[in-house]
Amino acid sequence: MEERFSITKRSPGERPPPEDESRVSAMRLVTRERLTSRGLTCVVDDTTLVVSELITNAIVHSGGRQIRLTLDVCDDVLCIRVHDGVPGPRLSAQCPGDDEHGRGLLLVQEIARNRQGAWGVSDNGASTWCELSLAAC
Repeated sequence: MEERFSITKRSPGERPPPEDESRVSAMRLVTRERLTSRGLTCVVDDTTLVVSELITNAIVHSGGRQIRLTLDVCDDVLCIRVHDGVPGPRLSAQCPGDDEHGRGLLLVQEIARNRQGAWGVSDNGASTWCELSLAAC
């Protein structure tokens, strides 16, 4: 499965407009529908959370204009990729501050660990990925 969508150009630090923010819930819905139709309900909740976090990061932090979400199954592994096309510093899961921000990649890291998978960022920083084992499904 592959989904692409454009986002609004904005200045650094400027909040994304509502139409861009609504893309997160739309991608969660598409992910849930696609996995359910393939009989992969056992991984739907974890995958939709991962997709939500990775898409949110791409919209808020990349400065890109187009985002691509890809879900592939190969050898009992679900591969989730979010590509924003903008090279940049590699993201990492860091301890969050006191506010509600900064926990997304920690969640992705924990879900990947619990699902005997992994997550990471491409060498140039333009893509973030997560792999989840389907062996327990």
